[in-house]
This record gives sequence, structure tokens and C-alpha cells, in this order.
Amino acid sequence: MPVRMKDIARDLGVSVVTVSKVLRNHGDIGEETRQRVLKRVRDLNYQPNFAARALVTGRTYTVGLIVPDLVHPFFAEVAKGLSSILRKSGYSLILASSEEDPDLEAQEIARLLARRLDAMIIASAQWTVASFRLIEEQKTPYILVDRQFAGLPANFVGVDDELVGEIATDHLIAVGCRRIAHIRGPEVSTALGRLAGYRRALARRDLRPPAPYISAGTAGDDESAARGAAAMRKLLQLDPLPDGVFCYNDPTAVGAMNAILEAGLRIPEDIAVIGCGNVHYDASLRVPLSSVDQRSAVMGERAGKLALSLIGSKASTRPESIILEPSLVARASTLRNRSA
Repeated sequence: MPVRMKDIARDLGVSVVTVSKVLRNHGDIGEETRQRVLKRVRDLNYQPNFAARALVTGRTYTVGLIVPDLVHPFFAEVAKGLSSILRKSGYSLILASSEEDPDLEAQEIARLLARRLDAMIIASAQWTVASFRLIEEQKTPYILVDRQFAGLPANFVGVDDELVGEIATDHLIAVGCRRIAHIRGPEVSTALGRLAGYRRALARRDLRPPAPYISAGTAGDDESAARGAAAMRKLLQLDPLPDGVFCYNDPTAVGAMNAILEAGLRIPEDIAVIGCGNVHYDASLRVPLSSVDQRSAVMGERAGKLALSLIGSKASTRPESIILEPSLVARASTLRNRSA
């Protein structure tokens, strides 16, 4: 027979409620009692019956995360930070990938809703808000991470992407670049914001690059390195060559650097390169990559805390936006012989 919560309670001479609170990491249980319960749980290899608990509490103790790409280190860091918060409160995380396909994302949303998740967190590839209306109809709390939709009143955790673009472009200007190109991303809020920040930073210094200096390098976060390399090869055909490149994300920047080095040019002496995400490729690259840190793990943690607060709230609340501060991480790919 499987071990039941009441068996643990009887063995220890405590109530079932006490055991339940310990398993849910509730704060009003004394440390000695908590340790006794946890030891007995380990000794008996107790496994909670989540189906039974869901019938009693109305919760499944699961949260869904949908991202464009499970392989991208940025989203892996977001998932890691999110999972670390949920685990402490007894929640499990279910991962799904849209592969940058809006239709596939809509299917994943429907599948996760069918599981009666307690909350959903999405880095969306959608063009419309129809799927979010479906989530709202199901009365499932949801949070957008990294990417948001103008005019959609939704919970959001991310960075100011226009500031990201400004930070990266200002840094290239500070190291002496004047012909600065941009390999942009897909038509989502992150890419559009970074493009706007790039343009704003250049305009402040009356630096106006010709249209070919803005290259559509990637349709999404998947296969970004290959697309970044292809976009950089086009930029290398321009005259004059750009002397600095701001890339939408770090995988795109890695592809761009590969194309520069294959062409026999030097980084950063001939062309300086900066990415976005700070996903720690620096140890494996011939030239360590400068990047703008989006605090990906913290993004996941803050999304997790917000999700738990929404799940625990008995009343509807106004959507909350949590905007994290991006920061420059300068490495060898931009550091020329001058102050930056």
C-alpha cells in the first residue's frame, strides 16, 4: 500500500494538517516539527497524490512555461530561475516550446490549459492576442516574460529593450565606432525595442547609417547563429564596411563573429561586435563576446514569485509590470585601446 499523509501524521503524533503544511513549506510550523516530518517523509519515500490533492484544493500545483526555443541558453536560464522559486513552494514546472511558430504556440497553450495548470508563463511568438483571450476565459493567471504586446493589459516581467539597444550602441560609440550596423531580430517587442534604442543612440550623436546597415538577420531565436552569419556576410559586402555591429541576441552575434573571422578580419580592431543576453559563451569563443545582460535568471525568479502571488490571490488584481535593469558586460569583442 502506498504511504498516506495520515500514516505520517499517526507515526509522529501530529495532525494531517501539520504534515500538509510542512509539505507546502508553510511558514507557521516550528523548525523541529518540520524536520521530524521531512525525515519521516524521506524514510518512507512518501509521494504526494497530486490528483487527490487537486480535487480537495482546486489546484494542480503545476505552472506552465512556453518559450520560443528550449535550446537557447537565455530561455534555459529563465526556466532555471523560475523552477528554483516554484520548487520551494511545492510546485512543478511543465516546459513547452513554440519553435517560434504562432500556431504551434496556440496548440501548446490549449494543451496546457487542458491540464488545469494553476498559472502560465509565456515568451510569446504570437502576432495576435487571441490565445491570451482564451487563457483569460479559462480564468488562468498568466505572465508574459521577455516579450510583451502593446495595448494588452497583462502581467509582464522583462527589461526595457529600447534601453538595451541604447546601452549596446552607446558602448560601440564609446570605443570609437562610427559606422555601426545592426543585425535585427523578428517582429516581436524585444527586437523592435532594441532597434528603436539603436536608432535613438545614433541620432543623439547625429550618426545616421545608410539603410543597408540594418540587416534582417533572424526570423527567431532558433538557428540564430547561422542567420547571424548570413546577415554579416551581406554587411561585409558594403563599402564602407561597418566598424561596429550590434546584434539582436548573443547567438546572432556568435554567427556574425564567425563570418568576420572567416573573412580574415579582426575583432574588435576591424569590426567590434556586441550581442544581448549575456548567455556566457565567452569561455568557448576565440574572442569573448561583449553583451547586454538581461538578468535572465532573475527574470525567471521574479516571474515565479509573481505567479505564486497570482495563484494565491482570491481577488482579481491589476496587471503588474516588472521591468529589470539591463547592464553592459564588456569583453574582448569590443574593447579597443580606449576607454569604454
